Amino acid sequence: MMQLSVWPTGQRDPLAQLRDAGCVPGTETDAERIPPQVAAHAIAAYTRPGDLVLDPDCGAGTVLAEALRAGRHALGLAPRGRWWKLARANVTAAKAAGAWPDGSVLDARPKVLTTVRAAGLLGRVGLVLTSLRTMPDLTTAEAVEAATAELTVTLLHCEPLLCSGGYVAVVARPRRRVDGSLADLVTPLIAGGASVGLVPVERCIALTAELRGSRLVTRASLAERRAAARAHFTGIPNAVVAHLEVLVFQLAHDAELAAAEALQPAAHGVENPGWRRSA
Repeated sequence: MMQLSVWPTGQRDPLAQLRDAGCVPGTETDAERIPPQVAAHAIAAYTRPGDLVLDPDCGAGTVLAEALRAGRHALGLAPRGRWWKLARANVTAAKAAGAWPDGSVLDARPKVLTTVRAAGLLGRVGLVLTSLRTMPDLTTAEAVEAATAELTVTLLHCEPLLCSGGYVAVVARPRRRVDGSLADLVTPLIAGGASVGLVPVERCIALTAELRGSRLVTRASLAERRAAARAHFTGIPNAVVAHLEVLVFQLAHDAELAAAEALQPAAHGVENPGWRRSA
């Protein structure tokens, strides 16, 4: 059964997160980057120190920087050439600030992961952490379909690299259809994962809004606020988005083993911790 969880990852605004993480100027131009707090939460939850974190479409490199800051090895691919220098700069900045030194960025597409160049990575990756990157010039339906198809191919190349008990986490920014309703991202992502042998084990809501007691304080941009106001004025009420979707997968046999272990009774009065790789 897929677990549900909420991550309090919006306590700092997006630019403050980049400053706190020591990211270089220009990182903010990657509109579909994984926010540092989201990356840090996922890395802490699904890896241990010394594990290898892979982002096969790393954009400006926020995942890589957070992995290094957490004492993990980091490898990123920059299939979109515009981000390679920026991702390298963020990795260099993290190392210069005293982070774990083993991180690199390749100017390559994910298919390089199934070549002899990546043979040493087989079974070594503890976490694949990446975002669903859509094309802004397409309609919502076209963008989701194209991005999901591309991500499915990427996951196919990543799957042989996962270690036993490893995880794949995909972060997706909600998108609205023309009528103002939110597009269904979860169903196509689950189908794409299933097609390469991955099973969803957790669905997470990573907050981009600040949590103050029982209230959410949105951090939506001025453009997002204006779009919501226009929608209300035209009779299509909607709220500003205050979260990111995160789907967490495991290899099918790992998920089955974890489920079986979770059902075992406690031994000698000690609770069974399950398969979670939290530090």
